[in-house]
Amino acid sequence: MEPGAWRNRTTVTEFILLGLTENIRLQPILFVIFLFAYVITVGGNLSILAAIFVEPKLHTPMYYFLGNLSLLDIGCITVTVPPMLACLLDHQCRVPYAACISQLFFFHLLAGVDCHLLTAMAYDRYLAICQPLTYSTRMSREVQGALVGICSTISFINALTHTVAISVLDFCGPNVVNHFYCDLPPLFQLSCSSTHVNGQLLFVGATFMGVFPMILISVSYAHVTAAVLRIRSVEGRKKAFSTCGSHLTVVCIFYGTGFFSYMRLGSVSASDKDKGIGILNTILSPMLNPVIYSLRNPDVQGALKRVLTGKRPPE
Repeated sequence: MEPGAWRNRTTVTEFILLGLTENIRLQPILFVIFLFAYVITVGGNLSILAAIFVEPKLHTPMYYFLGNLSLLDIGCITVTVPPMLACLLDHQCRVPYAACISQLFFFHLLAGVDCHLLTAMAYDRYLAICQPLTYSTRMSREVQGALVGICSTISFINALTHTVAISVLDFCGPNVVNHFYCDLPPLFQLSCSSTHVNGQLLFVGATFMGVFPMILISVSYAHVTAAVLRIRSVEGRKKAFSTCGSHLTVVCIFYGTGFFSYMRLGSVSASDKDKGIGILNTILSPMLNPVIYSLRNPDVQGALKRVLTGKRPPE
């Protein structure tokens, strides 16, 4: 290859995102809806963080992980929604090549940590219910920090691999992305070069970031269910299951939308269905998490009331 060829590999300097709709009349309505969703999501997750910070009862491993999950949810929705809102205001969405690749990297980084953090939370519930006598030593602060560090490292490697792999592809023709943010499958469709390796990497990444964590979560909850069923008192069973119900609901929403988005590698053309799944994955899931975790949790509800009213927690 000639020395100057590398500079000319990617002739596309920007991508045009079609967004959720090309109907100009609908765009102001969508702007208000998604601005409201963004404010609610960020506010809800910041409230969860504040509640965990001010309430001594919530200074436990489960809420340490929940606090990290709230930070990730704020990050995930911030990577995708504000740029989309700007596009809705401008009635067009031109994204520079570098900005598109950066958005892809950070989205996969944050979503990947989310995947593995949910696995760490399942492991925490397993230790708390199945190994209560050794729980405090097995889930010490050092272990909590190490688990978050491992989750972040795995996700960073996965996101960087996909980013590097797509950055070496040729984009020399169409530059219109049928989506509201930059993601791997829509960009694959625009490449002039073969995306076979990228598709294989996406499959392997989905396995490590989705299938393996889901197996670990299932095994953890199989042990938890068996342990809870051995509890004789009905109240004891309810209390044990109540600590797991919120987490299982979040897992089902997060992994359900994620698998539907990234495991359908045989689907070639992007569609409005993919945009709908994208909304569920990037907006609805982070918005619902604070509601799910506080709905049936009196400790979180009490802490949130104290945060909102400015009262100090009881000594």
